[in-house]
Amino acid sequence: MTSPEAIDREIDGRRLRIAGLFAGIGGFELGLARAGHRAILFCENWSPAVAVLASRFPEIPRVGDVCGLHDLPSETDLVCAGFPCQDLSQAGRTAGIAGARSSLVGELFRLLDRRPVPWVLLENVPFMLRLGRGRAMSHVLGALEERGYRWAYRVVDTLAFLPQRRERVFILASRENDPADVLFGDDVTVDLPRTDLDRYAHGFYWTEGLRGLGWAVDAVPTLKNGSAVGIPSPPAILLQDGRVVKPDLRDAERLQGFPADWTAPAADVARASYRWSLVGNAVSVPVAEWLGRRLRWPMPYDHRRDRLDFDGAPWPLAARWDGKRRIAVDIGTFPVRRRRPHLHEFLTFPGTPLSPRAIRGFLARARRSRLRFPDGFLERLENFLARTTVSVRGSVAAE
Repeated sequence: MTSPEAIDREIDGRRLRIAGLFAGIGGFELGLARAGHRAILFCENWSPAVAVLASRFPEIPRVGDVCGLHDLPSETDLVCAGFPCQDLSQAGRTAGIAGARSSLVGELFRLLDRRPVPWVLLENVPFMLRLGRGRAMSHVLGALEERGYRWAYRVVDTLAFLPQRRERVFILASRENDPADVLFGDDVTVDLPRTDLDRYAHGFYWTEGLRGLGWAVDAVPTLKNGSAVGIPSPPAILLQDGRVVKPDLRDAERLQGFPADWTAPAADVARASYRWSLVGNAVSVPVAEWLGRRLRWPMPYDHRRDRLDFDGAPWPLAARWDGKRRIAVDIGTFPVRRRRPHLHEFLTFPGTPLSPRAIRGFLARARRSRLRFPDGFLERLENFLARTTVSVRGSVAAE
């Protein structure tokens, strides 16, 4: 007969103890904590990120370089890692999994060889599904299989939770349970709004214009990590009234699910502009919270989602390993759809108007490109440029 204590544990759901590698500013750990789990170790060596962790999680032990971490804590239930993506990102060097930064995921497998843990949770850019015909995915998933882990992965879009279009691939592996019961229990079909310049705010990359735009309706495109020397690269937002602004950093933090000013402690040890990199590199908190809730309360996998067996090159948007076969899974990038305010309602802090120089540069690139832009978009930028230029000239004349 099942004891009352066991019944209580089953109803309450399992609470995992987490070791966070490449922890950044704690997006994984904050989201998992909101679902009832608990971090017991942070591993992070970039001083601005360490300053944030020390301020926001003062009670949790920290270590620096993952290469110097001898062993995971013995009580670890789950190790999570948003391992460096610079060599995997389409916006980065695309050197692949062998690149100097992204190859650090090998340190995870060194630690698992010393102390296998029940669960592993990884996050990275979806470009790794096709970079080098999927070699990065083959490397990571093959290493998990060799160590006796069943795995499942899925591309999830932050837009399911917040007005940021941000797809990331989440890999979940377990030695004891079926990770498909966690990753594939939720799925919704969403009709995204179409471009309507009068009704919605629209986000785009003002640094693009030749080969891409990053157009997002009622949302911002993926927040980026900025440059290696701390030059921020926030997206631009075209508001319904024709103004073009860059979002305030505090709203960028909120667009990742953090409280405003979460990264403020970083400014005590580095230039404040690095805060943009911290935000752009982070794991979206509400996605981690959703994963944490499904870890506590999994749902039996529906095998009707199974599709053909495959062997990568490229990898599908979702798949699982049942111990013998790699199977594509028919599921979308939206596990849920939360009711949320429109982008212009979500923004709390005044944005910074995009400068005339930035607008002129974007328009010059756009006019040379073969891209097709939404009707009326370039005209609104030209009108805003004209108004801004007149305003600047008026201010100079007044002085």
